Amino acid sequence: MVSLLLAARISPSRVGAVINRNVGALRSGPSYWLVLLSGFFEPVLYLLSIGVGVGALVGDLTLPGGRVVEYAVFVAPAMLAVSAMSGALSETTFNFFFKMKYSKTFDAVLATPVKPFEIALGELAWAMVRSSVYTGAFLVVMVALGLTGPGWALAAFPATMLVGLAFGAVGMAISTFMRGWQDFDLLTTGQFALFLFSGTFSPVQDYPAVVEVLVRLTPLYHAVELVRGLVIGELGWGLLGNAAYLLAMVAAGLTLAARRIHRTLCA
Repeated sequence: MVSLLLAARISPSRVGAVINRNVGALRSGPSYWLVLLSGFFEPVLYLLSIGVGVGALVGDLTLPGGRVVEYAVFVAPAMLAVSAMSGALSETTFNFFFKMKYSKTFDAVLATPVKPFEIALGELAWAMVRSSVYTGAFLVVMVALGLTGPGWALAAFPATMLVGLAFGAVGMAISTFMRGWQDFDLLTTGQFALFLFSGTFSPVQDYPAVVEVLVRLTPLYHAVELVRGLVIGELGWGLLGNAAYLLAMVAAGLTLAARRIHRTLCA
């Protein structure tokens, strides 16, 4: 990733200018703040309804390592990972597509010395800010409910930032292929399938063998495993594999998004 940035001759000031444009848009009115708030409350409501409510009926779960935890403790890290994913995707899919396709924001930005790769970096950094606000607030809720300790919450926060970067980069790359708003139905369907079948509400070992293998290949599964391991203190070498998977997503998504922006807007 570092060599990629050096080869592209990235200017931090130009990336900062892209981020600053988004900050300016944030100050334009209260509507954007309402969208931000709605994105935070969705995973919190899932946690309260399924993790706490349904958890009272499910009882305790035994993790692969033999540790027994309450169902809410099992579900909460998954909702944290989902919050990071959703926060990043909200910026790099719908908002990114609108800027590129309809408001022509990127056309205007490219009329300046800013390069396509710097646009991709700036938009991804801005998406990570939104994702981090969600996950930071969600961790406070988890600590307040006694679902994790403050130390494990601090340990998990960088992992949630990595999750936001990974899904933000891939979401941005996918958005460059979108032809219109109707194509986003496919994206939301895929996102919802990931939400349900990535070890979020039940251990993947409970699935049939074939389904379990498929789930282990999906990105949200690795995000959930990484965050869950840090939140509940189940550390192991497998977490490094989960982190490597997400880092590969960042590199691939960012590179493809920059190339697609150049091809679509600069050709």
